Amino acid sequence: MQLYSIRDAVAADLPGALARLTAIGVRRVEPFDVLSDPQGLRDALAAAGLTAPSAHAPLGAGADLGRVFEAAATVGAATVIHPYTPPERWASTEGVDAVADELSGAADAARAFGLRVGYHNHHWELASRFGGRSSLERLAERLPQTVLLELDVYWTAVGGEDVPALLGRLGDRVRLLHLKDGPIDKDNASQLPLGSGAMPVAEIVQAATAAEFAVLEFDDYAGDLFEGLAAGHAFAAGLGLR
Repeated sequence: MQLYSIRDAVAADLPGALARLTAIGVRRVEPFDVLSDPQGLRDALAAAGLTAPSAHAPLGAGADLGRVFEAAATVGAATVIHPYTPPERWASTEGVDAVADELSGAADAARAFGLRVGYHNHHWELASRFGGRSSLERLAERLPQTVLLELDVYWTAVGGEDVPALLGRLGDRVRLLHLKDGPIDKDNASQLPLGSGAMPVAEIVQAATAAEFAVLEFDDYAGDLFEGLAAGHAFAAGLGLR
């Protein structure tokens, strides 16, 4: 479960928010902030019986990579995912290649901490195209194998891609998935519990042959967040995801 989904609850009462996830049946989470208090987050996760195999943190130009990786290691994450790059950087091949260079440098720095790095997409990396292919595929070609992809399947669909087909082309580059559902539009508030929207979730999971695990997320949700997450978690469990 991506903790960004319940960011307000986390800010108000971290132990209480984590306990509610545990009650749903969640055993692993993906933090979005490891820098504020890494030891406190590690202790809170342990108290709730949770682990954080991956975490989101900025890895681009200007990031203090040593501080990021030290914090991620403290929390117990093995993989640090760069969560966001502005749309304008995907408007040219030079921009895409510069992102690849930054991530390659981050991967080199991560090795000293025993960590991996990856990239998480939004819709603009798929909507931007060069030579008939998406910018995300160009990025994947230019990244070393040490940099993985965490494919946000919903934003991939919003960007106009056939998600299972893209997973087939990317192959073992995609090691993590962000699963979410909804009507496949850019309105965060229209997102729905996994299995209740227009996404072909079962087909996506089947196509993600190299994925190590999947992360459930709401960017926003108009209903009760914990009820929506519980419904999505139950649907994922029905597909064999744990």
